[in-house]
Amino acid sequence: MTTLRRAVREALLAVADPAKAPAMQAYMKSAMPFLGVQAGPRRVALRAVFAAHRLESAPEWRRAVLTLWREAEYREERYAAIELSGFRYYRRWQTPATVPMYEEMIVTGAWWDLVDDIAIRRIGPLLRAHPDEMRPLVLEWAHDPDLWKRRTAILCQNKFGRDTDTGLLYACIEPSLSDTGFFARKAIGWALREYAKVNPQEVVRYVERTGLSGLSRREALKNLPVD
Repeated sequence: MTTLRRAVREALLAVADPAKAPAMQAYMKSAMPFLGVQAGPRRVALRAVFAAHRLESAPEWRRAVLTLWREAEYREERYAAIELSGFRYYRRWQTPATVPMYEEMIVTGAWWDLVDDIAIRRIGPLLRAHPDEMRPLVLEWAHDPDLWKRRTAILCQNKFGRDTDTGLLYACIEPSLSDTGFFARKAIGWALREYAKVNPQEVVRYVERTGLSGLSRREALKNLPVD
């Protein structure tokens, strides 16, 4: 293992509770085992590791993230890769050049606990910072056969609030309206529910005129007083 990989593994082992690992794996329906590290202790431990192992270039940082991701033996190591991708030292390297890295993580992660964080906290900020480059890519992903790329396109504006590009949101939702799978329908409802926090009337209007599944509709209107 590289020095950073070894340090990550040792830090995770130091705060792991192996007794919790089976339940965590079962809850996440994960083929990859868990060490039994809760989110709070994990984040504290990893911040110290990343601060002690600073990476000197964007290519080195991307390689380190993907090494952690590809060579992970425990799910917490994939969580570590996601956290390294967003570590404060490397904010200046969050450009469209990082998209292939995130795309690989989305497609190979292929589960909500991995994909949603990347969608909302990595792809979303890239879209906000680089709309001209990212908007066409997000639209392309919205039409992709891969569920998780479509889910990313739907969810990536979840933190945008009043800055939400409503046209883009609807354009990302519509290719998945015919998908009967739980994760597509849930994503549609969740994205609309988030937007309803700042524009409830528009979400009600959209829901009423659009053929949403029952799940998507319930999620979208969950916090709204609807007659």
